[in-house]
Amino acid sequence: MACRIILLHATPVAMQPIQSAFAERWAEAETINLLDDGLSIDRARESTLTEEMIDRFVAFGLYGYRMGADGILVTCSAFGPAIDRLAAAVPIPVLKPNEAMFEEAIARGRRIGMLATFGPSVQTMTDEFEDFVAREKQPARLTTILVDDAIDRIKSGDVETHNRLVAARAPELADQDAVMLAHFSTSRAREAVSAVLDRPVLTAPNAAVEKMRTMIGGAARH
Repeated sequence: MACRIILLHATPVAMQPIQSAFAERWAEAETINLLDDGLSIDRARESTLTEEMIDRFVAFGLYGYRMGADGILVTCSAFGPAIDRLAAAVPIPVLKPNEAMFEEAIARGRRIGMLATFGPSVQTMTDEFEDFVAREKQPARLTTILVDDAIDRIKSGDVETHNRLVAARAPELADQDAVMLAHFSTSRAREAVSAVLDRPVLTAPNAAVEKMRTMIGGAARH
C-alpha cells in the first residue's frame, strides 16, 4: 500500500503549496490533511508558545498518528517545541516544515536570508536554524525580514499583493548567499522574488517532501 503521510496544518493557506509539492515529487504517497486553524489564531495572540498550546498541538498530532500514519509533516513554522514533543511521542518520522530547507540553504553558503510573513514564527525559526547549524557544525548567520501585512493579504485570497509585498523587501537581502521563503504559504512568492533577486530562492514544500520520502524509505507501516 502507499505510504500514508499526515499533513498537520495550522492555517489553510499552507495546504495548496504542499499538495502541489506532493503531486510533483511524490504523487504515489497518500496524503491526509488535518487542519486546526485555531492553533495559528491563538498562537498569534500569545507572546510565547505556552504549555497549553503545546499540549493541544501534540493531541492534534496523536490523532493523526492513530489514523495509521507512516509519517507526519507539519506545515506551520510557529510550533517548533511542540513538534519536538510530538516527535518524541510517536515511533514514526515527524518532520518540521523548514528542516529540509535549512539543509539546502547552508549548502549554498554561510550568509542566509529569510523572508517571513507570520511574526510569531520568527523566533521559533531562528532558534531552530541556530540549533540546526550547531548540530551540523556548519557556521551560518541568519538575517530575517518580516513582511508586514502580507499574510493578511494571502488569507483574504489576494495572492498577487502578497507576492508583491514579499518581493518588494527581497532586495534588502541581496548580499546573502541564499534566501529562504519562511513559510509554506510564502512559497507562492518564489517567482516574484526570483525576478528581483539574483540569489538562490529556497522554499520549504518541495524540500520537505523529498526529506520525508527519504526518512520513510518507501516503507509503509500498514
